[in-house]
Amino acid sequence: MPTWHYSLKLRDESKIAKAVRYDIPVSIKYMREVAAAIKGLKLKDARRLLENVIKLKEPIPFRRYFGKVSHKRGLAGKYGWPAGRYPVKAARYMLEILDNVEANAENKGLDKEKLVIIHVAAHKGVTLKRYMPRAFGRATPKYRRTTNVEIIVKEVG
Repeated sequence: MPTWHYSLKLRDESKIAKAVRYDIPVSIKYMREVAAAIKGLKLKDARRLLENVIKLKEPIPFRRYFGKVSHKRGLAGKYGWPAGRYPVKAARYMLEILDNVEANAENKGLDKEKLVIIHVAAHKGVTLKRYMPRAFGRATPKYRRTTNVEIIVKEVG
């Protein structure tokens, strides 16, 4: 069985909390953009942003994977980047991970009002390969891509 480690090494772990989730059935491209949008935010601000994405009220700026992505109103003024989307599925899973890291922080005795996301990373997960039978003995590949997400919060203030 392979071992897995966080991609960020910290010396003092008394004021931080971590959470990780494996094999999320969301594209790595969408999850990477959501992770970049919430990095550096306070936990409550990140939660509010993701809830607004789920309600289709606030888009996530797509900075790396923005081919054929339309511009959204208000993005250029707030983020300095016009292209964006509403990755609802990725936002739902990221909210679950934020719930997990908040519970881990409370269990450690940290104040949840002072938590800031210092590290969030989306890594490529396992790709499940299946084949769909077609006519005349052919087959079409059908890939199910997954994502692994890690998040670290720190108590500041």
